[in-house]
Amino acid sequence: MSLVEKYALLPDEIDRRSIEVVEASLPQLDGLTPEERYVICRIVRAEGDPEIAKAVGFSPGAVDLGIAAIKAKAAVVTDVRMVEVGISKALLGKCGITTHCQIDTPNTAERAKADGTTRSVAAVRELTPNLNGAIAVVGNAPTALLALLDMITTGEVSPALVIGMPVGFIACAESKAELAKVDVPYIAIWERRGGSSAAAATVNALLGLALQEVTF
Repeated sequence: MSLVEKYALLPDEIDRRSIEVVEASLPQLDGLTPEERYVICRIVRAEGDPEIAKAVGFSPGAVDLGIAAIKAKAAVVTDVRMVEVGISKALLGKCGITTHCQIDTPNTAERAKADGTTRSVAAVRELTPNLNGAIAVVGNAPTALLALLDMITTGEVSPALVIGMPVGFIACAESKAELAKVDVPYIAIWERRGGSSAAAATVNALLGLALQEVTF
C-alpha cells in the first residue's frame, strides 16, 4: 500500500474530519456564537495549534458584519500576497468577491522611498481607494495594521471589518491593542501570534458562512 493510499483522503472528507478533530481539541471557550466558534476552528486548523483559540478576539457582532459585507460583495484587501493566495479562489468566485494587494507593485516601492517608510505602510496607503466598505486583512506586518488604524482614525478610510493578525515581536502586540481602541469591527489574534495562514483562514471561514455552506 502506498502512503497516499494509506493516509490520504478526498478534500471534503479531510475538511469534515479536520473540523471534528479541532472541535474535540479546543480549550474551554465560553460566550461564543456558533459562527465565532467556527471561525476559531478554521484558525486552529490552519495553525495546527488548539491553544491559539484562547488568543482570538472579536468585537461585538464582527462575524455577522463580515458575513454581511461579503454578501454585499465587498472587496477583500490584504497587506501581503501570502494572505491573498491563501484565500479560496473558489469561494471568492462563488461570492463575486475581488481581492486587492499592493505590497509588490512599483507604486508601493516608490511611495515607500518618497515617504521614508516601510513597504508595508506604503502598500496600505496605496490601497486607500479600495478600503471603504472592504474587509481589510493584515496577516504579516504590524506596521501595516498601524498605518491602517491611523487612516481609520483620521476618517480617511472606513472598512467594514478589520482582520488584524500580524505576527512578530516588534510593535505586534501594541498594534492589536490599538486596534481594540479604534471604532471599527475587528477579528484579531492578540499579542505576538497571528500570521498569513490564520488571516486567510479567517476570510475563508467568513466566505463559507456567507455561502451558508456551514451547518451547526
